[in-house]
Amino acid sequence: MDWPLLAPLSPEARSAVLSAARHRTFRKGEVVFHEGDPGDALHLVTAGHLAVQVATPDGERATLNVLAPGAHVGELALLPGQLGHRRSATVLALEPAETQVLSAAAFHAVREQFPAVNQILVDLLAERVRELSDRLLETMYVGLDRRVYRCLLRLQEVYADGPSPTVVPLTQDQLSDLVGGTRPSVNQVLQRLQEQRVIELGRGRVVVLDRPTLARKAGR
Repeated sequence: MDWPLLAPLSPEARSAVLSAARHRTFRKGEVVFHEGDPGDALHLVTAGHLAVQVATPDGERATLNVLAPGAHVGELALLPGQLGHRRSATVLALEPAETQVLSAAAFHAVREQFPAVNQILVDLLAERVRELSDRLLETMYVGLDRRVYRCLLRLQEVYADGPSPTVVPLTQDQLSDLVGGTRPSVNQVLQRLQEQRVIELGRGRVVVLDRPTLARKAGR
């Protein structure tokens, strides 16, 4: 498994990071960590898909992101001076999943041996700033229809398995969370896409049939 996060490292440094990590498996629906838990480790996703969720003011849970193999989560735990850091979101397995868990203590031990590993922290922070900036700009200045197109396009890439139609096993409530829209409004956009044969709707899933048209609508 290759993680883009580790790509800039030398083979020796990359091997040291992965050797310091421990393997964990999760059942479908099992929580990787809860919002508010002490944050003491980074998870590198090896298999399956994870959902990142937060609690809303009315007590519901909103899905912010879906992570695929090669992604990572919990990076703030690796920053120096984060003793007492609490998780800002809940992460759970959408299906049987596996991660490599790198504790903050193990990471800092590797840093002492391989100073180049410090670049991981720089890349983590830069990536998170870009991601938050992109989401803020999209929410403020991009219409709902295009936000739905872009979200489906990202999810198609997350779940793609070859050239055949891609099944995205998420509910419309989850899609609404991801794009920051209401379920009725998002459903209207999805219904139009289905009428155009770009997608097919099913119970708890969306099947992407025509990726090129979806990409064109998304402006990609």
